[in-house]
Amino acid sequence: MKTLPLNRTGPNDMVKVMCAEREEVSVYSRCAFCAHCEGAVVGRREMPNPQKKIIEDMKIGKGGDDELQNAAMTFNLFIRDGSALLCSDDKNEGFRSLYSYQ
Repeated sequence: MKTLPLNRTGPNDMVKVMCAEREEVSVYSRCAFCAHCEGAVVGRREMPNPQKKIIEDMKIGKGGDDELQNAAMTFNLFIRDGSALLCSDDKNEGFRSLYSYQ
């Protein structure tokens, strides 16, 4: 698992990371929806990606849209307060959609 430091740029506090060692991408619009995203480093703690748990719960009939929206907002808080992103893309494949991942 890789730890990717967050690069904060721009007037709107745009947060980017280097994806697959090829391009810098937005954490909020790209990594948040990537199957490789395992969570964020906040302080000394590694916070797991809350969206992954909700998606697993939805596969067995638990949870719903409200919980998924709350998980997305929680992930955004982790990024706002965090210093790095946890990424399981050790093969440098790049983006893989969280919602179509099997």
